[in-house]
Amino acid sequence: MKASEATSTRNPGYLDLLGSGVLKDRVQLARQHLEQCDLCARYCRVNRLKTTEGAICQTGEQALVYSFGAHYGEEEPISGWMGSGAIFFGRCNLHCVYCQNWEISQTGTGRSATPDQIALIMLALQKRGCHNINLVSPSHVVAQIVSAIFIAAQHGLHIPLVYNTGGYDSLEALQLLDGIIDIYMPDMKYGTSTASRRLSGVSDYPDINRAAVREMHRQVGDLVLDSHGLAVRGLLVRHLVLPGDLAGSSEVLDFIAKDISPLTYVNLMDQYYPLYRAEDFAPLDRSILRGEYRRVLDMAERHGLRRVDAHRERRRLGI
Repeated sequence: MKASEATSTRNPGYLDLLGSGVLKDRVQLARQHLEQCDLCARYCRVNRLKTTEGAICQTGEQALVYSFGAHYGEEEPISGWMGSGAIFFGRCNLHCVYCQNWEISQTGTGRSATPDQIALIMLALQKRGCHNINLVSPSHVVAQIVSAIFIAAQHGLHIPLVYNTGGYDSLEALQLLDGIIDIYMPDMKYGTSTASRRLSGVSDYPDINRAAVREMHRQVGDLVLDSHGLAVRGLLVRHLVLPGDLAGSSEVLDFIAKDISPLTYVNLMDQYYPLYRAEDFAPLDRSILRGEYRRVLDMAERHGLRRVDAHRERRRLGI
């Protein structure tokens, strides 16, 4: 049986760190990082305990929570049959002109939440029967999340943690999360810096993203499923196919296959739709074509990727 398909009864890693006292130490260390913030790849160096001025994320000491609940729209190993316990954090460290969730990431809508309040949300989602806690857009609130996990773990949290990120993560933040996060679910948005600069405002996205995904894979390895097909640990990569191959899909898939693992679980997403400011950035002003998506599926096959999640998209497109 392959490791990526093995049954696992492993407890979430944060419980081991709680018992050893390491998790408590991480809370203090993460808070110290907020004093000259390097907890995402923007490296704003702002003291977020005192101000949001100069911080790209416009987030201070408290995280902003837009919504939470059981989410059934994730990949099958994440959503399962009881849903993924998603917590959508407001704001973002990227400003993508086509953001598919721009109301959450760009408007500042939501409520400030203390770590205690976030911990209560986690415990409520677990009580509801969710398979995991899904931290959506977490990169700019790593310190707040670590504090919440410490509190929730002391009060009985025991399900896996999913780090659902846009992929522009600092190594400093990922080192703080080592042993805490069970499932990393990063985007790999772009294969070229030209696209990332034009569409997300960061020319170094490919380099930062690749270093982050390497570190995530080092920590958790290929995705491991239990006997019910639920993810318990590992890396799951998402790549949104963009019109006109703006995403540089071949470069992304080549990196995953050669530098990470051909057994990487990859979701090739076809749900792009023109939103936010996309109409000003042709060809983002249209949806992707069937042939464009088919070509990316063929790319994945040529690059030797063996765990491509495209079943729903294939059915919808009749491929």
